[in-house]
Amino acid sequence: MTLLLKETSVVDSPRSAHGLGTLIRPAWLPAEDWPFETRMLRVGDCDLAVTDVGRGPVLFFVHTGLWSFVWRDVLNRLSREYRCVCFDGPGTGLSSRMPASKITLDAAARAAASVIRALDLREFTLVVHDLGGLAGIAGASETPERVRGLAAINTFAWPPAGMLSAALAFFGSTPVREVDALTRLVPRITATTFGIGRDLDGNSRRAFLAGVDAAAIRAFHAYLREARHCHELYEQLGRALAGPFRRLPLLTIFGERNDPFCFQARWKELFPDVQQVVIPRGNHFPMCDDPQFVAQTISAWHRQQFLPPPAE
Repeated sequence: MTLLLKETSVVDSPRSAHGLGTLIRPAWLPAEDWPFETRMLRVGDCDLAVTDVGRGPVLFFVHTGLWSFVWRDVLNRLSREYRCVCFDGPGTGLSSRMPASKITLDAAARAAASVIRALDLREFTLVVHDLGGLAGIAGASETPERVRGLAAINTFAWPPAGMLSAALAFFGSTPVREVDALTRLVPRITATTFGIGRDLDGNSRRAFLAGVDAAAIRAFHAYLREARHCHELYEQLGRALAGPFRRLPLLTIFGERNDPFCFQARWKELFPDVQQVVIPRGNHFPMCDDPQFVAQTISAWHRQQFLPPPAE
């Protein structure tokens, strides 16, 4: 497969008022499979792919590991009443490829912070998934006054221990990384009904997989490896959750079949007033298992938290 970096190009001029350059849509990603305009934001040595769609209250989606395609069906629904922003982490999706040494969760957190500042996102709700919990919350903590609420989807934000640490060590190891880069086993499984593929047709699965080339697979495993060792990032997360974010309203959404490390219970300890939702038969990507229900849940929770009560 031709590397994505060779199939995706950026036009440096003109740039928008936010400093975003134009992305020439790759041939493997037709509008039918990704019906949003995506632009590029230069952050250090990386061109970040940033999608900004819809109008209304701001929802900022952060997933780190694969790419923004995991949000597609929820964006389609929520962008009817919200401004929805997401980006591909460094080295993944439509963002430019990076040397393995530069694929860190700290870089992903800086990318999230850069998108917030570049698009001047204010009074936004942070919606995070998987390692996006680490990168998104850490990045948003640089401007905590802009954050109104948190929605955590199958994610965590504290140092791993026990079986979680062991799982990260295994999947972040060099042998597993290189076997996966050769066989593409993890992205292939992710594209099935056990991952994001419950409601995807064949064209959509192919588009998702095209965004996960060998370099992106290596980036994915590098992020997993990083999640065991980013001690300063965990300290930053701890300060944010115990400090400026401790009074934020929190929604958690987990798949019924995918909370082996008891993340929901830990979120409940940190945020006693959390609203917790479990998706029946859901796996690691509940927003793909039942995008309609997840979109409705986020919207109803957001209205309850932030819309003024009707006048009597």
